[in-house]
Amino acid sequence: MQYDLATHMKRTRTGKISLKSGEKSEKVIQLTVLSFVVLTIAAFFFFDFTGFQFKKAIVETAHNLKVMFFMPKLSHFGFGEAIFQVTITLGLAVLSTILGALIAFFLALLAATNLSKEWISRTVRVIVAFIRAVPTVLWVLIFAISAGLGSEAAVVGMLFHSIAYLVKAYSEAFEEVSPGIIESLRATGSSWWHIVKHGIVPSTSTYIMSWTFLRFEINFGVAVAMGAAAGAGGIGFELFMASGFYFDLREVGFITYAILLVAILLEMLSTRLKNRYLPSEK
Repeated sequence: MQYDLATHMKRTRTGKISLKSGEKSEKVIQLTVLSFVVLTIAAFFFFDFTGFQFKKAIVETAHNLKVMFFMPKLSHFGFGEAIFQVTITLGLAVLSTILGALIAFFLALLAATNLSKEWISRTVRVIVAFIRAVPTVLWVLIFAISAGLGSEAAVVGMLFHSIAYLVKAYSEAFEEVSPGIIESLRATGSSWWHIVKHGIVPSTSTYIMSWTFLRFEINFGVAVAMGAAAGAGGIGFELFMASGFYFDLREVGFITYAILLVAILLEMLSTRLKNRYLPSEK
């Protein structure tokens, strides 16, 4: 233990050393968790349990889950249509992720404190923090006012949040690059773009790919939800129709399995690409 930690320790009169590091943060965390537990328990006392039969609810829930997951079947559209709807949802996710990653990369260069001026970095960070604070569904609904319900509003809304999310992730990765690499390139007379191309990108390519694929998986889940909320179509709209209009639990189960299968395939694809193009992670 280095003596620099002396500011986080307190020597008592008896000569013993008591560690003080993290006491305040631990108390804040404990108080926050305790508050959540108390509020959760208190919320049950405000529920309206009129007519609620606990035993009957458990039996019916078990039956619905059995029908949904053990007897899946398409009733209102065929298997080929299901593949087409999944493709639409994937298209929404791919489009918003690719465009978002490209825009976020250049904005992240401006947001990184080791690559940009302080006032530029702060300005970009404040803007993306505001965008990131607004949920994706609200951005979609905001753009739906001007563009109308449909895939356009869904893509733009998802794009906005993807950019804000990836700017934070990319910029933090850029800032983790060793200062020695940047200083060495500057000492040789390299331009700003040369530093980015030969110093920043090679050092952070692993993080860039990992964060991009993570956002793609998030966007796929969001695209499923936006299919119903924003009328963007895709498998999400079919899930909304099966559950809200037809109340066809067997079709809901089939669609759920389809979404789960696509999510697993995306994770496998992500792992394979990283192992192939980023051998350093092996």
